[in-house]
Amino acid sequence: MATSEKTVLQFVPSSSSLSAKVHPVVIFSICDCYVRRPDQAERVIGTLLGSILPDGTVDIRNSYAVPHNESSDQVALDIDYHHNMYLSHQKVNPKEVIVGWYSTGFGVSGGSALFHDFYSREVANPVHLTVDTGFQNGEAIIKAHTSVNLSLGDRPLAAQFQEIPLDLRLIEAERVGFDILKKTTVDKIPNDLESMEASMERLLALIDDVYKYVDDVVEHRIAPDNRIGRTLADTVASLPKMSPGAFDKLMNDRLQDHLLLLYLTSLTRTQLSLAEKLNTAAQIL
Repeated sequence: MATSEKTVLQFVPSSSSLSAKVHPVVIFSICDCYVRRPDQAERVIGTLLGSILPDGTVDIRNSYAVPHNESSDQVALDIDYHHNMYLSHQKVNPKEVIVGWYSTGFGVSGGSALFHDFYSREVANPVHLTVDTGFQNGEAIIKAHTSVNLSLGDRPLAAQFQEIPLDLRLIEAERVGFDILKKTTVDKIPNDLESMEASMERLLALIDDVYKYVDDVVEHRIAPDNRIGRTLADTVASLPKMSPGAFDKLMNDRLQDHLLLLYLTSLTRTQLSLAEKLNTAAQIL
């Protein structure tokens, strides 16, 4: 009895549970490379460096740009520059390896598949990070993708980019710089006191949200969430037990130390500027 074999068109995902985490310094570096790009370049591409965490998350901690040429019918990448940069980086931080590549612009373009194919030979299952440097509506559209293979039976036909979860976490000092980066125009860079004031305003807003959530739970207006409750309990338990007077004294002492450090820094900067001008005047005379 003869049997008929059917050829099935199917997608073969490289990893179904892959996720990525990117550090803010990578975003800052990508935006800086985009500002310094050649005039004829429409976008910037580069290599992502990091490691694979025990839970399988791709931790992206560093990057560097790679020169390239791109046209409607062909693309070219400076492979020697890429390898030299990677070897130099390995001497400084050997624990960081290639985990993927990035490109600026909104979404994936036509030549991205060729670049992704090159990085697939550098590392298994590379992550493609796209950063919209236009910051449309004041928000940075940052996405991570992996390649999904399209095959006809046993024969591979093409590859499709599939978005994966991306985590971008900022500490308060990084958030201040990221908020400035999102603005299209900035009158001046805020000083330390202005940054502290903005951070305290955000902290008060978060405390108000927590108060409102707790009141809603107590009054049975919303259903309680055990995960949020445990997070709030751990946060409160992590605070040291001290009287309001001792807390105010600690805050005032820290503030005075901070102001003294700012004064000494400004004084040193003024002395260096004065010494430079005196030296210039002495050379002229």
